Amino acid sequence: MRRDAADGVLVVTIDRPEVRNAVDRPTADALAGAFADFERDDALDVAVLTGSGGTFCAGADLKAIAAGSDRANRLAPDGPSPIGPTRMQLSKPVLAAIEGYAVGGGLELALWCDLRVMASDATLGFFNRRFGVPLVDGGSVMLPRVVGLGRALDLILTGRAVDADEALRIGLAQRVVPPGQALAATLELARNLRRFPQEALRAARQTAYTTWSMPLDEAHAEEFRVGFAAAGDLT
Repeated sequence: MRRDAADGVLVVTIDRPEVRNAVDRPTADALAGAFADFERDDALDVAVLTGSGGTFCAGADLKAIAAGSDRANRLAPDGPSPIGPTRMQLSKPVLAAIEGYAVGGGLELALWCDLRVMASDATLGFFNRRFGVPLVDGGSVMLPRVVGLGRALDLILTGRAVDADEALRIGLAQRVVPPGQALAATLELARNLRRFPQEALRAARQTAYTTWSMPLDEAHAEEFRVGFAAAGDLT
């Protein structure tokens, strides 16, 4: 895994191209550590998650899990998720730059991100459905929130491939760009987000997540409370 930071933007790159950036235990730990550091670093406002070698992430490294004691250490209902950061709740936005495949746990990583920028020839999907590998890294939690329950169940139950056109149409991707341009386009988006006053941006992002399951009156009150605290001199 690589970390690069410039102008307030952190780029985290999964760098295991020989296994299509499948995530083993050291990589999961490194990803969680990178985003914990990002959360604490006041000089960084936006993070970008991507993969090297033309692939975002092929999910968990099942061969590495089968070869050692990794499995028992990774699978737990609390603490870090098996693939690293997907149970973390950050206060700052994370964007996914997707080339090639984001499948299985790789799609779960992409769903953890706030926005997804996808190359036009990239592919998403829960291909782990074909091998009996369950979703334990937030996929069945986040996908319905992103695309709605009906569409989510279609993708979860069938494990079918989703191309960029469909991903954009159903809201699974927010931008589609030419092949090879996902990282550059995501960095441009990240820099644009940095230009806004960050307290108000983070407050609105926070309430978009935290009010999801609240009754409407409580949600409005929470939005006002968090937003008013971020208003600063405007009040």
